[in-house]
Amino acid sequence: MDKNDFGITIVATPIGNLEDMSQRAIDTIKVSDFIICENPKHSLKLLNKFGIKKKLVSLHDYNENAVIQRLLVELDKKNIVLISDAGSPLVCDPGFKLIKHCIENNIKVSAIPGPNAIIPALQLSGVPMNEFYFTGFYPKTKNSMEEFVDNIRNSKATSVFFVSNHKLQACLSMLQEKIPKRKVSVSKEISKINERTYRGLGGDLKNLIFGDLNQQRGEFVVVVEGNSLEKSKSIDINDYNKEIKKLLSKFSLTDVVEIVHKLTKIRKNKLYKWVLNLKKL
Repeated sequence: MDKNDFGITIVATPIGNLEDMSQRAIDTIKVSDFIICENPKHSLKLLNKFGIKKKLVSLHDYNENAVIQRLLVELDKKNIVLISDAGSPLVCDPGFKLIKHCIENNIKVSAIPGPNAIIPALQLSGVPMNEFYFTGFYPKTKNSMEEFVDNIRNSKATSVFFVSNHKLQACLSMLQEKIPKRKVSVSKEISKINERTYRGLGGDLKNLIFGDLNQQRGEFVVVVEGNSLEKSKSIDINDYNKEIKKLLSKFSLTDVVEIVHKLTKIRKNKLYKWVLNLKKL
């Protein structure tokens, strides 16, 4: 094998249905020298399914630096595969420090795309997904929850995030409180037998899901519509006359238009005429 073939390949693995494993991913794992994974016992189930026997090196948040040091000599001399317990590695999984080290040291890094929960949840949501941002896991503390949902409320893009089953009710309650009119989608157990997606408003979904104990089990992905469809409070330029006059005493007409535009988002051509009239007074 050519030296240029050595390095790390990031391989996505099934999030539920093992049949979602691509042939390219299987072939890559088969020719690897060893596999870096989260939980060897969990990864063995996947390898046994496809008749693969490989050395497994455990990597988690608490030993990542130690693993990097341990593998320093091998990283550019072996054909290594990085997998997580499920889905695409590095998405809320360990491995970032390892990949960052490889990139900084010119060690080859490649990736094989595959299963993940984010894109299917967006596709099933019925919410626009041309612009979205992934915000990780729903936080644990109340203050963090409020800040988390405030960021979603202020975002024009669709938001998507993971939430554990024991935090789902609190999450939907917070969405109901802060953004009651925003469309919400909750997908559970994507690609598994009990896969299901609920769509509606936060309060409606809370009552629907928590009215049935069986629907509270599993892994959840929440999608929240962006605020671009909400009517913003109209701004009256007259409310800024006093401030604009003060600015005109210190800045040029063009600068004042730019400043007020950034603060109010009022169109510049409309502002220019207004500020010009105030300047003449």
